Amino acid sequence: MKIFLASDHGGFELKKRILEYLETKCEKEIPKQVRDDKRNKEYELEDVGCVDTQSCDYPIFGRKLAEKVVANPGTRGIVVCGSGVGISIAANKVHGARCVLANSIELAHLGRLHNGANILAMGERTKFVDAPIKIVDEFLSTEEDMSERHVRRREQLDEM
Repeated sequence: MKIFLASDHGGFELKKRILEYLETKCEKEIPKQVRDDKRNKEYELEDVGCVDTQSCDYPIFGRKLAEKVVANPGTRGIVVCGSGVGISIAANKVHGARCVLANSIELAHLGRLHNGANILAMGERTKFVDAPIKIVDEFLSTEEDMSERHVRRREQLDEM
């Protein structure tokens, strides 16, 4: 699965931690009998910015990431700013993006399961109920509930 990551300056350090963690999941060896000198990438990662802690504007990065996720079906995104709120609003302005702001495993799970969120937002400067890495794992491992009621509601969101 391809994952896009983005942040503003206020979320840069958490984005960096998440990126480093996910990179470890890209290093799983394929057994030699299957392929020589190849790596099984559980995730393909693309960091779309920002590049440091210098002040920058979260709407630019929230939009850029959301546009990439929408243009590449089956991908997911992770956005981080100081609170998670501003960058999630920016991402949700892009038609087809569904960004869930989660500070707990439960919210990441429900955002994916019920709402079909394709982007996870977090706030680096906020309190977390659960560890950010566990929230990321839950978001990436949860599939959408295809029950009629949830599909119908997601279709209504798509029509907005």
